[in-house]
Amino acid sequence: MYKTNDLFKTCSLGLLAGFFLIACSDSDDISDLGGLTPSENVFGKANDVFTAEEWYPGGALGTTMKASYSAPAPALDAVSGMEQDFNVGEGFFEKLYTFDQEPRKGLGPAWVRNSCIACHPSYGHGKRQTEYRANTIGNGYLLVIYHPDNNAYISEVTGMPQTQAMTPFKAPIDENQIKIEWKNVTAMESGLSMSFPDGESYSLIYPEVTIPATAFNTNPIPTNYEVRLESTIGIYGTGLLDALTDEDIEAQWAAESKYVELNPAMWDKEAGKFKASAYYSAGYNDTGKFHGDHGPLKRFTYAMTRGTLQDGAGANAIWNITNVTRSDRNWLYTTNAWAQAQSENAEVVSYIKKHGESAMSNLHRYYADGTDEGIKERVYEMLSTSYRQEDSEMSDKQYYQFMVWHRGLAVPAARDLNDEEVKRGKTLFSEIGCAQCHRPSWKTGADNYWVDASIKAYAASIGKDAYNMLPKYPNQTIWPYTDMVQHRLFMMNDIRTGWCRTTPLWGRGLSRQLTDADDRLHDCRARTVIEAIMWHGYSKKSDAYRATEKFYNLPKTDRHAIVRFIESI
Repeated sequence: MYKTNDLFKTCSLGLLAGFFLIACSDSDDISDLGGLTPSENVFGKANDVFTAEEWYPGGALGTTMKASYSAPAPALDAVSGMEQDFNVGEGFFEKLYTFDQEPRKGLGPAWVRNSCIACHPSYGHGKRQTEYRANTIGNGYLLVIYHPDNNAYISEVTGMPQTQAMTPFKAPIDENQIKIEWKNVTAMESGLSMSFPDGESYSLIYPEVTIPATAFNTNPIPTNYEVRLESTIGIYGTGLLDALTDEDIEAQWAAESKYVELNPAMWDKEAGKFKASAYYSAGYNDTGKFHGDHGPLKRFTYAMTRGTLQDGAGANAIWNITNVTRSDRNWLYTTNAWAQAQSENAEVVSYIKKHGESAMSNLHRYYADGTDEGIKERVYEMLSTSYRQEDSEMSDKQYYQFMVWHRGLAVPAARDLNDEEVKRGKTLFSEIGCAQCHRPSWKTGADNYWVDASIKAYAASIGKDAYNMLPKYPNQTIWPYTDMVQHRLFMMNDIRTGWCRTTPLWGRGLSRQLTDADDRLHDCRARTVIEAIMWHGYSKKSDAYRATEKFYNLPKTDRHAIVRFIESI
């Protein structure tokens, strides 16, 4: 067994003292995290099932004692002034963006959301929706519109399709015409009953999403497409996943390749290693920080399309969700098909002609010489993918502060690990095979993180080392409960391509308390932990079918114990 102090050998004495002070004396916080009181004196201690370090899933540098997805990690204490930058960066996540008001200017001309937190309620997983409305807080859905014959995104709208636009432009997709219909599963393809052997029943639902051609304000109009939903997940602890080494993740893929088929777009089965497509291209390479002629390994998003956190889902979203440009992305997130349609729209041209002459108007940039033809040409020019803005709407410093916040989010401490039912749940979780994909623990590397152009530029402007300006998590044992591998579950109306990265389970048990919802899986189809588990066994082809079958055959008390365990980590 680990001794409590063994967790913190890599931390400074000052950080140790502060961390233990929080862990041992802040009774309000500890009670928030699982009903414990100081007299019980069990938090942070090993027992016959859990090690002492499992109470701290983000390690000493990445765990918060708060029942919160938004708390800063202890790692911020290592650099003077970092917590202040964290607080400023938090504002870029939480507050609305505007067309022209500092410090969050630049919204549009078309966008997915006007704030980040709209998609991540309380920094957590998005909530299940019955209609698609961009301005609904908690709607974490992104529309996935693709060609079913090759799984490629359609080109007429952006990969993260936009349903909002500034007047007079027409949104690329009219969200009023988007229909979400929730269907009931009447029978499991695998043959498992919709009732457990002891008689307790469960139900499964899934969404069917349709968008008619008339909803698209593009030229041309897309054809031969299908629509899926993908919801946001919690963003806490992503800096810790960024600190895992490429080599350790590749070793995990190699180990699993002996037993399951892996995504051929990522994995070279014959060579037993990642393909070049699994890494960022040489154009993103950071000399001296990564091996070979490629950049960091892709590890974020369901489809594992993003590598380093500085070009991961959040860093990407702060640009393309709001369409706010920065120095290394000084072009709008648009398509030429949308630009063409807007330039040809008589209402758009007429409105700009009437309201855009004044230099004070935010439409003045489209006014050109005031003629119909001049406005039409200018609209296409400025909305097209080739247009480059002279001035960035988000400064390098602001982006840096956003990334301090993003990389600095802590993971909530585990709860109730001394509870007998929770301990039983952990044992069963491993025995039936869940831990084969939901790998419990990892150890981070040196965390020599990749640095993008914007932060390099800001670091140079203030004479600092860009490689020591963000929160770092070296040599931390962490407990995310993910193997960082893509698997297939073969669900009804499955995720695009069918391949989906194993979602980390840490902190998810606080979702109902913090977000008022417990929706799970990539499109929020699972309303409970039980439903999420049973979706893993919808098909016998699922990589998780055998584990689900074993769960299905457990007595109710054991099923409930596994749920309690998942909700405690």
